[in-house]
This record gives sequence, structure tokens and C-alpha cells, in this order.
Amino acid sequence: MRGYMNLTETAKFAGMVAGIVMPLFNIPLVYKIWKRKSSSDISLTWVLGVWSTILIMTPAAVLSSDFVFRTFGIINAILFTMVVVFVIKYR
Repeated sequence: MRGYMNLTETAKFAGMVAGIVMPLFNIPLVYKIWKRKSSSDISLTWVLGVWSTILIMTPAAVLSSDFVFRTFGIINAILFTMVVVFVIKYR
């Protein structure tokens, strides 16, 4: 049983790290938009579609007892909202 506990904890930790790191990939996108002062190559339909699904998912993430899902949901909502703001600002 001890090996199983370690595997479970390792999987949870890896999931949490991935849940934090994945949304951080939005930062280079925002930087690219800011640097070029244009978001014309990014579909507004795609951005608003992804953002709306993130917003719909966020309450479930916040209320979840799963720390990994909660962490991912909050960070993803914040950073993708930043993408939306920059896409609309430089549209």
C-alpha cells in the first residue's frame, strides 16, 4: 500500500504543477500581442468561445474539493481573461 500512496501523491503533485504551468503559456501570447500592438491573427470567435467555456467551468473549479482542479480553474480563468482583454484591446 505504501507504494500506491506515493504514486497517488506523485500524480496529484504532477497534476497540480501542470495545472499551474499550463495557463502560464498565455503570458507569451499576451506579450506577443502587446509587442506587435495587434491581435489580428487571433480569431475573436475562438478567444471568446474558449473564454466562455472557462467562465462556465470556473464556479465548479472554485467549489471543488480537488485542490488540483481548483488551482487550475482559478489560474486559467485569470490568465485567459488577460488574453481576452489584450485581444480585444489590440483588435
